[in-house]
Amino acid sequence: MNQTIRQLLDQISALEGDLLKVVQEQEASALFQIKGKRVEFEASIRQAHEQLKSGFFHWLVTYRPQNLITGPIIYSMIVPLAFLDLFVSFYQATCFPVYGITKVRRGDYIVFDRQQLEYLNFIEKFHCSYCAYGSGLIAYVSEIVGRTEEYFCPIKHARKMLGKHSRYARFLAYGEAEDYEAKLEKFRVRLGEKTPPGKT
Repeated sequence: MNQTIRQLLDQISALEGDLLKVVQEQEASALFQIKGKRVEFEASIRQAHEQLKSGFFHWLVTYRPQNLITGPIIYSMIVPLAFLDLFVSFYQATCFPVYGITKVRRGDYIVFDRQQLEYLNFIEKFHCSYCAYGSGLIAYVSEIVGRTEEYFCPIKHARKMLGKHSRYARFLAYGEAEDYEAKLEKFRVRLGEKTPPGKT
């Protein structure tokens, strides 16, 4: 990979990490504090949230009917999602140690904390937990697949592609054949190194 591109990617990665940290600190100082697995609001904010909560019957009457009608379809997706989670987690647990790839932590991607928001009723909290699982699972799977692709075939496509995973930008250029095997080995060595969450 071109040295200038690598340096720019490193700078972008560092800036993204700095931005995330500053945003989290600003949000936390303004609204809440994270204490272990608990998210705590000031008493006045918590009381305001409780007053904003919509009761179940009011929520049911004012809820969009199309959402209720399609609910069974949405929630039936838990079956393929759970199977995907099971099989990808099994693949990682069995194959990553063989390849020498550092495992992906589920907890870095699948986060359940919206149920601590007092302005959500129990149905809304359930919806939020389901969405957190689904979107978090897809991100978790994407990282596992991304590490696998980096191990076996870290080569960019010739055509433009939407929805690239976080590791794709560092892949070798399409047609970059010189010293391919040596470069591939460097990718594999790096995959065995411990990296903090959010860094690739």
